[in-house]
This record gives sequence, structure tokens and C-alpha cells, in this order.
Amino acid sequence: MPLPPLPKKRGTILTDMTAVEPVPEPAAVVKAETVVEKPMKKAPVKRTPRAKKTETIAKTHDAITDLAPCPPSTTAKHSTLGSHRRSKGKKLFVLDTNVLMHDPSSIFRFEEHDIFLPMVTLEELDGHKKGMSDVARNARQVSRSIDQLLGHSMNQIDEGIPLNALGNTEAEGKLFFQTETLVAELPQGLPQGKADNQILSVVLALKGLEKERAVVLVSKDINMRIKATAMGLEAEDYFNDKTIDDTDMLYSGRMELPADFWETHGKKMESWKEDGQTLYRISGPLVSQMFVNLFVFLPDDSFMARVKKIEGKTATLCVVRDYMQSKHSVWGIHARNREQCFALNLMMDPEIDFVTLLGQAGTGKTLITLAAALSQTMDMRRFAEIIFTRATVSVGEEIGFLPGTEEEKMLPWMGALEDNLEVLNKIEGGNDWGRSAANDLIRSRIKVKSMSFMRGRTFLNKFVIIDEAQNLSPKQMKTLITRAGPGTKIVCLGNIAQIDTPYLTEGSSGLTYVVDRFKGWTHAGHVTLQRGERSRLADFATDAL
Repeated sequence: MPLPPLPKKRGTILTDMTAVEPVPEPAAVVKAETVVEKPMKKAPVKRTPRAKKTETIAKTHDAITDLAPCPPSTTAKHSTLGSHRRSKGKKLFVLDTNVLMHDPSSIFRFEEHDIFLPMVTLEELDGHKKGMSDVARNARQVSRSIDQLLGHSMNQIDEGIPLNALGNTEAEGKLFFQTETLVAELPQGLPQGKADNQILSVVLALKGLEKERAVVLVSKDINMRIKATAMGLEAEDYFNDKTIDDTDMLYSGRMELPADFWETHGKKMESWKEDGQTLYRISGPLVSQMFVNLFVFLPDDSFMARVKKIEGKTATLCVVRDYMQSKHSVWGIHARNREQCFALNLMMDPEIDFVTLLGQAGTGKTLITLAAALSQTMDMRRFAEIIFTRATVSVGEEIGFLPGTEEEKMLPWMGALEDNLEVLNKIEGGNDWGRSAANDLIRSRIKVKSMSFMRGRTFLNKFVIIDEAQNLSPKQMKTLITRAGPGTKIVCLGNIAQIDTPYLTEGSSGLTYVVDRFKGWTHAGHVTLQRGERSRLADFATDAL
């Protein structure tokens, strides 16, 4: 409801709109003009809140005669921006819609800083909430989180909603919504109707209001950040989902020992045999850099071992089985380099439940994994069957819908499986009839599954192979790994240099995420394969191209 018209003279404000106690007149006669000029001169006047607000408006808008175009909520809103948001060292982050749909918990990831959500962002969230895709699920999850925060707001939206109201103690800032029209003049050539440009307009307007602290736009859209920078606005990518900043620092699962290793670490060394394995207990400066299931080796390969246990300043090393020797071949395959040997040690160990293999094309990831899976499924009977799945992300143009059952739809994506099965079947030898029978038996134990139907399943005594895992987000990776039941081993294969999924980078890929999070766990291991073993042509192409 608008306030009544403003009187032309200020003196009537106190007369008409406030309860004024009678004030005794001074001895000297004062002109009326003087009273109007100084109505508040040390007089004990009791003013109602409404009168205070009206008087403030009168001082700032002396020439306005009708207050209807300027509702009191707008003025209060501006004062809220000034009094509640300004805090030394705090920033105001304006989130783009793609950030919320990429990481539903992103609003809780900015520590002590405040978050601002434009109305356009909420509109776009509403437009993406339908469907069964990850984007739709994330949009619904964000909407639920915001709704729960609003339930704790106690009708104080203008003052900001504490982000730790739901128990996220690391989020010390507040969440603000666009509750008024914020419009700023955009450069020519940027249409006002586009959602991205509307967000840029809001950021530009906030920059004019928030002069005491930085206003930063956070977006996963590169072009959006470029436009913001060109307009003189601060813009950043969303970095919180990145496991590491530099992929060169990613855990490799192996450590080269110095030539004087035994001189510096063998003074109090103990050695013994256990279950046919040779173990060493060492102490020295390198122990602080070791993790459980880390592979260590000397440059000449005269010593290769795996860290079995770390106790304080001592580490227990177990000499690995040399799968580079033909007598230790797995399903007819023997390792061609030390990294493949390390990978086979992990996959053939029944105590290891989770293995990750990183490597460029041609390093033998899929071949040695299938060989280990077939050996333990067909010969050792450790697993009931092999489940093979991969992220169905096209390199080029989509070929449309595929006919048939789930396995038939997945066949075009299983070229790597078919190629490696052909190699493994030929290695077994025998005549054509024998190879055909073996091929049928092998295929009866291998099930090709789509990731779209993994939710809610539990795998019991299965050897699960997740190929092209670099195209999975951390949330998708969590969904797959948590399907494992008793007796199941999961192996993730991928090359983080070949990511085809939008908004995923080498630092934010689900494969990078699990490598870092499972580092040092007793029942998990990781190896980064270095050398390609496909062919001399493939090796040269990898280096030259």
C-alpha cells in the first residue's frame, strides 16, 4: 500500500504524522519560518517508525510529491544491501545456472563468502528440472536445498539466509536472492532478452551497489566469462569440483627409488618370508612419502616391491610377482613393462577390491584387465561373471537411436572389448572348432551392461570393468562404485587426456576424483601406465601428433 502524498512543508510532517508532546514556547517570540527550518531542535519529540521512514524519504526526495512509484520495500532493500552484505574480506559470488547443475552442493562451497542467485538462474533451473538425466536430477536437488534453506529463513530473505542452516558448517556466508529489479546498461550488441546477458546485467548492477567488496561471476561457460571480462567484471570458473589443479601432480601409484636406497634405508632392515612372498621392513626419509599399495622400484628393475603396511616411521615392502616372465603369464598374456606388471599384481590380488588404471591409448589397459578377469573367472572361479560397461559418449556426430535389447544397443560401443577378446582367444590356440567353443564359453561369462540401468543394483561376486571412466562425473562414479557387493572387484580404465563430456576437465573428472580419494586405502590400488605397447606406428603417432 503506498504512503500518503508528501506534504509540501516539512513542518507539517510532525504535526500530521507523529504524536508530538506539547512543548512550552520560549520567552522570545520565534518566527514561523524559523520553526520550519529547525523542527527537531532538541525538542523531546517521540516519533513513530512510520514517521521516521517518512522523514528520511522527505530529506532525500524533497521535490517528490507522490511516493507511489517508489514503494518503501525498495528503499529498505537498498539499505539491507548496504548494512548486511558489506563485510571486510567477504566477496559476493553470483552463480550461473550451469554451476548449480554441475555441482548441486556448489552453494555450500564458498566458505565465508556470500552467494547471490539472480531470478534468471532460478527460471533456468525450473526449465531443466524435468527428465531422468543427471542435469535434471541436479536441478531438482538444488531446488530442494534452496527450499530447505528458505524454511529456515524466518521471513528474512532480504537480510540473507545463513548457508549453514542445514548443517553445512563450512559455509559461513549467506544466500541472497534477486528480490528487486536490477538493470544496468549493457554494451551494444548484447540483446537484453538472452538469459546470459540478463545475468551479466545483474552482475553489473550489483557492482554499482556493492562498492566496498568484490562482486564475482562464477560460470562454467567459457564464453560467458569472456563477455564478463570484456565488460570489466570479475569472472571465474568453478574450481571447487577439481580434485587437483595440475594433473602432473596426480598420484601415479609408483615411486622410483634412488640408487643409494639400501644404504640410506637398510641399516635396521628386517627381512622374512610369508606365504611364499619376501617382505622387508625398512625405515628412512622416503617412508614419509609412501602410501599403502604404492609400487617402488630401482631404475634397473632389480628390485620391484609394493608397500603393504606403514607403521609410524617404518614401512613393510613386499616383493611383487614378476609377470614379465612367460611362466607367470595370465591367460596367455605377460607384462611387457614394469607398469603392466604392477597392474597385474593389483588385479590378481584377492585382497584388492578397487583398481584404477590410467594411460594413453595403446598402453594395454583393456587387454591386461580382460586377461586378469578371464583367468580369475574361468580358471580360479573367484568371480561368477564379468560385467563390462562404459560411458556412451560419442567422439563425433551421433548416429541416432539403436535397435535391439540392452546388450545389442551397447554393441557399437564395445569395439575395444571385441578386439581384445579376439586377441585373447587366438592366444589360447587350438583348432577353429576349439576356438569357437571357447569363444562361446567366454561370451557366456561376459555381460555387457549400460550405465543407465545401474542405479539400485548390487553386484555379488562380479568382476566389473568400467571403460572410458574419464568421461564420468564424480557423482556418476560414486553411483557405480557403490553397486559393489561382497566378493566384487571393480576396475576403472581411462585416459584423462581424452575427455569428451562437456564441463568435465582433467582436474574434475570422476576418474581423477577416485584416484585421489582411494589413495592409500588398504584394499585399493592405482597405476599410471606410461609406455605404449600397441605398435611402433601408434607409439610414433602418439608422440608426433
